[in-house]
Amino acid sequence: MAIWLAGRRSADYFTKTLMSTTFRSLRTSATAVASFDDSDECRGSFRKPYSLVPCGNSSSAAVFRSRRFESSKPGPQLDFFSSDDDEEQNQGMDFPGGRIGFTSEMSFIPESSEKRVQCYRVLDDNGYQLSSTISQQHVNKEVAMKMYSGMVTLQTLDTVLYEAQRQGRISFYLTSFGEEAINLASAAALSPDDLIMPQYREPGVLWWRGFTLEEFVNQCFGNKNDYGKGRQMPIHYGSKKHNYFTVSSPLATQLPQAVGAAYSLKVDKKDACVVAFLGDGSSSEGDFHASLNFAAVMEAPVVFICRNNGWAISTPTTEQFRSDGIVVKGQAYGIRSIRVDGNDALAVYNVVRVAREMAVTEQRPILIEAMTYRVGHHSTSDDSTKYRPVDEIEHWKTSRNPVSIFRRWVQRKGWWSDEQETEFRADIRKQVINAIQEAEKTEKPSLENMFSDVYEEVPLNLKEQERFIRDTVKRHPQDYPTDVPL
Repeated sequence: MAIWLAGRRSADYFTKTLMSTTFRSLRTSATAVASFDDSDECRGSFRKPYSLVPCGNSSSAAVFRSRRFESSKPGPQLDFFSSDDDEEQNQGMDFPGGRIGFTSEMSFIPESSEKRVQCYRVLDDNGYQLSSTISQQHVNKEVAMKMYSGMVTLQTLDTVLYEAQRQGRISFYLTSFGEEAINLASAAALSPDDLIMPQYREPGVLWWRGFTLEEFVNQCFGNKNDYGKGRQMPIHYGSKKHNYFTVSSPLATQLPQAVGAAYSLKVDKKDACVVAFLGDGSSSEGDFHASLNFAAVMEAPVVFICRNNGWAISTPTTEQFRSDGIVVKGQAYGIRSIRVDGNDALAVYNVVRVAREMAVTEQRPILIEAMTYRVGHHSTSDDSTKYRPVDEIEHWKTSRNPVSIFRRWVQRKGWWSDEQETEFRADIRKQVINAIQEAEKTEKPSLENMFSDVYEEVPLNLKEQERFIRDTVKRHPQDYPTDVPL
C-alpha cells in the first residue's frame, strides 16, 4: 500500500520529508499517510490495536498506526474475515491474542494477492529522477559523492581481487557486482553505532565505516596483519572497531544473533539498531523464519535487508519460493516491510534511513527486500553461464548497472565529470594493486595461532596436536608452505 513517510532522526537532524513508498504492515489493503509526529496520537506503537486515525494537524490525511493486539481488548477485523452481515459482524470471541469475529461464509485466504507488491524507486534506468520525487529531499553533495566513490572503489576492488584469485594468488573470492548500490546507500543511511550482521556480499558497508583497502587485502591474503590471523576464508571480513561482525559462511546463522543483539540494545536503551543482511536463498533457511518471529514478538530494533538478486548460487527464485518474493513474508510474522529497487542508490538510501528511524524510535523490526541482480558468478568456485543465459547477465551489467545509473545522476547535478571518473578509477586500481603487492610480502601468522584465542589456557589435547603438527612439518618440510613461521 502506498504510504507517505516523513522521516526524522532527531528533533534537529532531519526535517520532515515525504517519501512515496510501499511499506506493508499487518493491516491489509489500507492506504494511508504516515507521519513521524511528536504527538502521542500520531506516534506508532506496538502496544495498542491497529487503527487508522487522523493525525494531529493533518485534517484530511489518515495516518496508519501499527499497534499490537491485546488479548483483553477487541481489535479491528482483517478484511479476509469480515462479513457484510451486521449480525455476524457483531459476533465474536476473545481468543488468546485478540478478539476474532465469526462469519457463516467459508473463505480461504488466497495463496497470493492478485497484484504483486510494488517496488519503490527514485531514479529510472537512465539516472533521471522520477517526477513524483523531485520535491523530496535525498542526499547532499558530500554524501552522494562518498556513496559514488565507494561504489567505484568496491567495483574496482572486486575486479582486481577476482583477477588475483584467477592468478592463484589467493584461494577464493566473491564479488558484489550489481549490488554496489545496496552496499553503499544502506551504509550511508545508518549510524556508526548501528551493529552490522553481514552475510558476505556487503564489504561496501565496511569500507564506508573506514576499513581500508590494505585491511581488505590483508584479510584475503591471510597474512599476520589479518585480524582473523589467517583462520578465515578470503572475504570473511570483520571489525570490532567498526561494529561489523565477522562474516560466517553458513547461511542465515547471523539472523538469530542479530535479533538477540538488537534486544540487548533495547534493554540497554541504546540509540541504535542492528542491521542484518541476507540473500534470497537465506529465506529458505529455518533461521530466517525463526528470526523474523523472534524479532516481532520481542519487538527488537532490527532491520533485515534482503538482497533479492535472483539466484541462490544456481537456484533461481522461481524454484526458491512460491510467494511474492521476500517482502510478503514480513507481514506473515507481523513485521512492517517494503520492497525497493536495489539498483537505485537514492531509493535504497531513503528506505534504509526511514526504516532505521522506525526501528530505533518505535522499537520494532523492519524487513526490506532490495530487488537487484547478481551480475557476477556466485563466487570463484562457480560458472553462472552454465545455468543462466549470457545475454541476461549482459543486460543487467549494462542497462541496469547501479553504478552507471547513479553516475548519470551525480553528473547531471554537476558534481562529477568524465575526467574525474577516469582519474579516480586509475588511482583506485593502483592503490589496490599496491596493497596486494605489500600483502604478498607480509609474513603469514605463526603456526601457534591455529591453537590460540579459544581457551584461556590451552588444554592438553590441543598442545599434543600442536606438537604432532610441528614434528610432522620437520619430517616433511617439502609438503608445507615455507612462509608460515613455526
